[in-house]
Amino acid sequence: AQAAKSYGYVIVWMSISITVILFNKWLLAYAGFPFPISLTLWHMFFCSTVGFLCVRVFKFVPSHNLSMADYASRVVPIGLLYALSLWLSNSSYLYLSVSFIQMTKSLMPGLVYFCGIMLKIEELNMYQVCNMVLIAFGVLVCAFGEVNLHPLGLTLQLSALGFEAARLTLVQILIKSKGIAMNPIQSLYYISPACFVCLFIPWVQLESSKVIPLLMEGKVKFPPALLLLNALCAFALNLAVFMLIGKTSALTMNIAGVIKDWLLIWFSFSVFQAPVTMLNLAGYVFCCAGVAVYNYMKLQKMKKLEKKSLSRKITVDLEKNDKRESA
Repeated sequence: AQAAKSYGYVIVWMSISITVILFNKWLLAYAGFPFPISLTLWHMFFCSTVGFLCVRVFKFVPSHNLSMADYASRVVPIGLLYALSLWLSNSSYLYLSVSFIQMTKSLMPGLVYFCGIMLKIEELNMYQVCNMVLIAFGVLVCAFGEVNLHPLGLTLQLSALGFEAARLTLVQILIKSKGIAMNPIQSLYYISPACFVCLFIPWVQLESSKVIPLLMEGKVKFPPALLLLNALCAFALNLAVFMLIGKTSALTMNIAGVIKDWLLIWFSFSVFQAPVTMLNLAGYVFCCAGVAVYNYMKLQKMKKLEKKSLSRKITVDLEKNDKRESA
């Protein structure tokens, strides 16, 4: 029964994630709405509103009551990096295929690892470095095999991955290491407003003069209600991620992510007719092999830490028993 539930969480997360990615690609590249900042800004406004209602109005979840100093020093930097990551990754949909974008995401473990080394929360391990080089080589092969490779799109996507890796590392340093645990609603409540503010400035400068007339004059090629549906899908994805990690593990999510990426490659080919070459697929096999080795090494490290923790607990218990007997 537990295995069936775990599979259910995986299927729900994969389905929503695939829906959001394809939905965003369609809106930005095919539906006459090539405004990535506006779409991201709308998502952040929607998530901020839902977070405020859940935390402050209906009080479904408690607030951490962060001070303004803590908010500025811990949440705002994460919000800025998240805003940049979402903006640039959505922008890349204008230039690159969904399949190739998913292939480049194989670089994420390596980028997070190197950010961790630079910020001194990870130790340099040559086995890990060699594994990351293998993944990078796979992505390079994918790039050589990409028929419609666009230099600007590739730059945007790689920059987005870099900002996302920095964000994940800062979450470890600024939030989790301080004992602050946030569920998805609390994360939306705190981080989404910071993202919104960070995105609002470039939106005013780059897209507001184009988007506002388009929406006011009703010249969009799709019902505006689809934007609400898109935001709801993005919100549902946040909840699905929490359920998957909370009910299974981050390792399960990583493994399921590889399967999801292969499905997206197939959807990109069948829905958007994006060309996928044998060189693309060969490079991505290299990437998957590297990610599999990375997940295995992480699992072994977790097992060692659990054994150390258990042995320490046993030692402490034995010492307590010895003291009682001597007393």
